[in-house]
Amino acid sequence: MALFPAFADISEASGGGTSRKELDWLSNPSFCVGNLTSLSQQTEEVTALASEGSPLTSRSPLKSELSDESDPSKTLTQISRKKKKEKRKKRRHQHRKKAKRRHEQSSSGGSESDTDSGKDRSSRSVKDSQKESEKPSQGSNAAAAAAAGHHSIWLEDIQTLTEVFRTDKKPDPANWEYKSLYRGDIARYKRKGDSCLGINPKKQCISWEGAPAAKKHSHKHLERYFTKKSVGLMRTEGIAVCSNTEPPSSEPVTFIPVKDSADVAAPVATWLNPLGIYDQSTTQWLQGQGPPEQESKQPDSQQDRESAVLKAKVEEFNRKVRETPRDTQLWMAFVAFQDEVMRGPGLYALEEGEQEKHRKSLKLLLEKKLAVLERAIESNPSSVDLKLAKLQLCSEFWEPSALAKEWQRLLFLHPNNTGLWQRYLSFCQSQFGTFSVSKLHSLYGKCLSTLSAVKDGSILSHPALPGTEEAMFALFLQQCHFLRQAGHAEKVISLFQAMVDFTFFKPDSVKELPTKGQVEFFEPFWDSGEPRVGEKGARGWRAWMHQQERGGWVLVNPDEDEEEPEEDDQEIKDKTLPKWQIWLAVERSRDQRHWRPWRPDKTKKQTEEDCEDPERQVLFDDIGQSLIRLSSPDLQFQLIEAFLQFLGVPSGFRPPASCLYLAMDESSIFDSELYEEKPLTYFNPSFSGVSCVGYMEQLGCPRWTKGHSREGEEFVRNVFHLVLPLFSGKHKSQLCLSWLRYEVAKVIWCLHTKKKRLKSQGKNCKKLAKNLLKEPENRNNFCLWKQYAHLEWLLGNIEDARKVFDTALSMAGSSELKDRELCELSLLYAELEMELSPDSRGATTGRAVHVLTRLTESSPYGPYTAQVMATQVLKARKAYEHALRDCLGQTCASDPATAESLDCLGSLVKCFMLFQYLTVGIDAAVQIYGQVFAKLKGSVLPEGPGPEDSASSQSLSSVLEAVTLMQTSLLRFHMNISVYPLAPLRETLSEALKLYPGNQVLWRAYVQIQNKSHSANKTRRFFNVATRSAKHLEPWLFAIEAEKMRKRLVDSVQRVGGREVHATIPETGLTHRIRALFENAIRSDKGSQCPLLWRMYLNFLVSLGNKERSKGVFYKALQSCPWAKVLYMDAMEYFPDELQEILDVMTEKELRVRLPLEELDLLLED
Repeated sequence: MALFPAFADISEASGGGTSRKELDWLSNPSFCVGNLTSLSQQTEEVTALASEGSPLTSRSPLKSELSDESDPSKTLTQISRKKKKEKRKKRRHQHRKKAKRRHEQSSSGGSESDTDSGKDRSSRSVKDSQKESEKPSQGSNAAAAAAAGHHSIWLEDIQTLTEVFRTDKKPDPANWEYKSLYRGDIARYKRKGDSCLGINPKKQCISWEGAPAAKKHSHKHLERYFTKKSVGLMRTEGIAVCSNTEPPSSEPVTFIPVKDSADVAAPVATWLNPLGIYDQSTTQWLQGQGPPEQESKQPDSQQDRESAVLKAKVEEFNRKVRETPRDTQLWMAFVAFQDEVMRGPGLYALEEGEQEKHRKSLKLLLEKKLAVLERAIESNPSSVDLKLAKLQLCSEFWEPSALAKEWQRLLFLHPNNTGLWQRYLSFCQSQFGTFSVSKLHSLYGKCLSTLSAVKDGSILSHPALPGTEEAMFALFLQQCHFLRQAGHAEKVISLFQAMVDFTFFKPDSVKELPTKGQVEFFEPFWDSGEPRVGEKGARGWRAWMHQQERGGWVLVNPDEDEEEPEEDDQEIKDKTLPKWQIWLAVERSRDQRHWRPWRPDKTKKQTEEDCEDPERQVLFDDIGQSLIRLSSPDLQFQLIEAFLQFLGVPSGFRPPASCLYLAMDESSIFDSELYEEKPLTYFNPSFSGVSCVGYMEQLGCPRWTKGHSREGEEFVRNVFHLVLPLFSGKHKSQLCLSWLRYEVAKVIWCLHTKKKRLKSQGKNCKKLAKNLLKEPENRNNFCLWKQYAHLEWLLGNIEDARKVFDTALSMAGSSELKDRELCELSLLYAELEMELSPDSRGATTGRAVHVLTRLTESSPYGPYTAQVMATQVLKARKAYEHALRDCLGQTCASDPATAESLDCLGSLVKCFMLFQYLTVGIDAAVQIYGQVFAKLKGSVLPEGPGPEDSASSQSLSSVLEAVTLMQTSLLRFHMNISVYPLAPLRETLSEALKLYPGNQVLWRAYVQIQNKSHSANKTRRFFNVATRSAKHLEPWLFAIEAEKMRKRLVDSVQRVGGREVHATIPETGLTHRIRALFENAIRSDKGSQCPLLWRMYLNFLVSLGNKERSKGVFYKALQSCPWAKVLYMDAMEYFPDELQEILDVMTEKELRVRLPLEELDLLLED
C-alpha cells in the first residue's frame, strides 16, 4: 500500500512501465496549492443546502458530507482520524471491488451525494450503498465535514431530498449462514419494563426471547471481624518496634537532634568518583564489590530480623541437644518450640504468607514434633515422659487400634510406672468404640494386681518406684468412682467391704504372704456367707478365721421381733404419665434403694436363686484382682473416709487430683443458698461435686444430705460401730465428728424441706451427740461439743446452746490461745451471737466480745453477765498481738514450722480478726488479714514444695486458705448489715484465687459478688487469665456459671410473665459466649472426661430449644464419657423419643439398667 491512499490509484493507472518509480512522490496531488480554495467553496455549498431544507421522514441527525470523486485533489487533502478504525474493518472487502472502483473513478464526472449513518444507520440499504462507495469518497466526506466545522443538520429540515432509503439487490450470504441478522445491523434501543402498550396485562403477556439479562450490580459488603479474610488478617503478627541502638542520654532533651552533615565523613574524590558525590556503597557497586561481611549479615527488614532470631534459636537448640542428648526437659522444650517455629515468617514456614492460614501446617507440625520425639527417644530409650508425649501426639492421626497396641507395648516395658497406668486407663475409659464396663473393670483389676506384684517384689526386673502405694490407692478410688457412675453401686460397696476386711481384720498368719497369696486365703471368707462390713453381726475376717480353726460358729436363732418392712410393691405411682417419665422415676427409685449387694438370708432359708435381679449379687471374681495392701496408717484412715464419702457422709475427704474431675458429676458446687443466709456459720458438706451411691438426680436439683432408706441408715450405723474401735486419738475424733455432721446435715434438710420430720430427726441427732460425749475419750473433745451446741442452735434452742457452749468453755482451763479446738469453739460461739440479731449491735455484740476476751485470760471462763470493760478489751488486744507475733515468728523461721504452731496459727488469726471487727471495725480486721497474707504468701507461691518439706508447705497453704475464707465471710457479713464498697472483697478474692484456683468456695463467692455488678468486663478478664493455666477445671466451670447467671438476669428483664417484651438490655451475644466457653473447656484432657461439664453443656443447649444440636453434643459426650449413666438418663429426659435407642446403647456398653423395658411393660399391664 502506498504512503498516500489518494495517490495509490493514480500510480496504478499510470502503469508499471515507468522507469523512475522512486520519483513518483513528486507528482503526488496532495502537495497541490489549490486545496484551500476548493474547501472554502464546499463550505458555502453546504450552507446553502441547509438553508433550503427538504422534508424527511427520519429524525436522526446526520452530518452533511459532499463527495467529489472527479477531483482527486479535493479527496486527498485530509484523512479523518475517526475513520481509521472503520477502514480497517472494510479492508477485507477491497480485493472483491478493485476493478469496479477503477471503472467508477474513470467514468465519474460529477459529485454524488451519499448518506453515511455511521454507527447509528437505520437501514441495511444505506449501509450497503456506502460499502460500495470508494475509499477516496470516504476521505472526501470526512474532509468536508472537518472543513465545515462539524455542523449538524436534521433530516426533517432538508426539503430537497425525496428518497432516503435505497434498495440493496445484492443478498448477504451471512444471513443464510447464521440464520439471523448481524447484531450490528439492528438499531439499538432501551426497553423500559417487560410489558407492551395496548395489551391486557391480566390475560396477555409478552415473552422477550433473547433479551439481555438485567445488569447485576455487585454490592460489596463490609466484611466483619469473624470472616475468613479478617481472621487471617488478625492472625498475622504485627511489626515489632525496634529499639534504638544508641544508649539513651542521662539528661532529658526537649527535642530530637538531627545529625549534622559535617559529622559525616565526606567521600574522597577518585577517578571513579571525581565529583565526590557517591557514598561508599555506591562506589563499591561501581567497582563491582559487595558490602563487608558484617554489614551483609545485618537484616534489612523486620521479617528478615525475625527470621534471623528464629534461625539462631533453632541452631541453639540443635547445639544443646547435640551436646546434652540425655536432657529430657530440653527435648520437651524443643518439641514445644516447634509451635513458635511454624508461626514464624518465611524461614521454616511452608511458603510465603502460609502463616496466615489456620490449618496450614497442622500435619506438618505434628510430623516435625514426632520426628524430634523419635530422635529424643533414640537418645533416651528409658524415658517414659518422652514416650507419653509421643503417644499423646500420635493420638491426633493414629487409629485407636494402633494406639492401643502402642500403649500395651509401652506398659509391657514399664509395668511399674503408676502414671503410665493411670493415663492408659483414662485412655481406654474414653474410647467409645471399644468400651464396655466388664472389659474396663477387668483392666483395672489387672493394673492393681500387677502393681501389687511389683510392690511385693515378685517382678524382679522392675523395682517399685517411690509413691507406688499412694498411686495404687488413687487408682482403686478411680475404679470405684467408675463403677458408681456406671450404675454398679453393689460392686462399689463390695469393694470397700472387702478392702476394710482385707486391711483391718487380716489374720496374723497370712500377713507375711505376698498380696496374691493373701487374696487366695481371703476368698473362702468371702464365699462363706459370713456378715460383712455394714451388715448386722459383722465380726471380720480375723475372727472368722480363728473360729474356723476352733470348729466354726455356733448358730444362734435371730430375733424374730424385728421384722424387716416389706418394700412397697407399687413402684409406679401414676400410670397415666408418659412411658419415659415412668421409667426414669422407677430407675431412680431402685438406684436409691438397691445400692447394697443382695445376699441370701439364711434365717429365711433363702438361696441365690431367690434373687430377682442377678446383677445385685457380687461374686469374688468381680473384686479379687482389685484388692491391694495398705501399710500406711494415713492411707488406711483415708480408706475409711472415702468409704463414708461414698455413703453420703460428709467426712471431708477430697478425691485425688488424678480422678477428681472424672468423678465430678453433680452441680452442688454452685449452690450458695445457705452461704447467702449465714456467711459466717454456714454448713459446708464439701462433696466437691461428687455424688454418693444411690444418687442420680437430674441436673440442678439441690444436693441435700437427706439420708438413705431404713436399711441404708442401719448400714451406715453398722459401719461406724465397726470402724470406730479401730482408731484412737485424732482419727477417732474425726470419725465421731463426721458421724455427727452427717446427722446435723439431715437436720438442716428437714429445716428447709420437710419440717414434719424435724422433731424426730433432731431428737435422734441429740441422742447421738450425747452418747458420743459420754465416752471417756470424748468428754474433752471440743469439736464434738461445738457440733452439739451448733445443733441446739439450729433447732432454735438458743439458751440450751449457750449452756452447752459455757459448759465446754469452762472445762478448758487456762490453755489460753494455744489450743486450736478451744479457739474454734469460741469463734463459732461469737459468730452465732453476731448472726443472731445483726441489726442490734448491743447485747449480742457484748456476748461475742465477752467470749473472745475471756479466751485470752488465764482465769477460768465465766458466763456472760455484763458488758466487757475497756481495760479488758485493751489487755485482750495486746494478748492477741503477742500471740500472733510469736506464731508468725515460729512459722516464718528458717526451720520447718511445727504442727502445733501451724494448728494454732489459723484459729488465732480468725479469732483476732473477729475481735478487731467487734471492737474497732472492719478496717482493723482487714489490716490483720493483710499482715498475715503478706507474711505467708511467700511460702505458698513456689510451684511445688520439695519432698522433705511438703507437709509443712501444705499446712501453711491450708492455714492461709482458711484465713482467706474467714476474711471473705467477714466482709460479706459486714456488707449485708451496712454499706461498704465491693472493691476490698473483690481484691481479696482475686488475690486468693490466684493462689488457690481449685477452691470451690472462693470461686462461688467470687461469682456471687461479681453477679451484682452490671459490668462484666472485669470478671471476664479475670476468668480469661485464670483459664489460661488449664491446670484446674474450676475456673472453666465457674466462668460458665457466671455467664449463665448473667443470661438469666437478662432473660428475667426481657421476659415478664413468660411473654416477650421490649429488650431494654441487649443480650450482647451471651449465648455464643457461653457456647464458646463450653467448647474451649472440653478441649482440654480434664474437661473432655468430666461428666459434669458435659451435663451442663447438654442442659444449656436444650434450654435454647435446639434439639438437633443438642443430640449432636450428646453423642459427642458419649465419645468422651461413655461410662457416665447420668448422661444417658439426661438424654432420656431431653429426647423422650429416643428411649429405646438409648437403652440399647446402655445395654451394649453393659451399664447398669435396673428396669428393662420388658419389665416396665409388664408393670404397666398389671
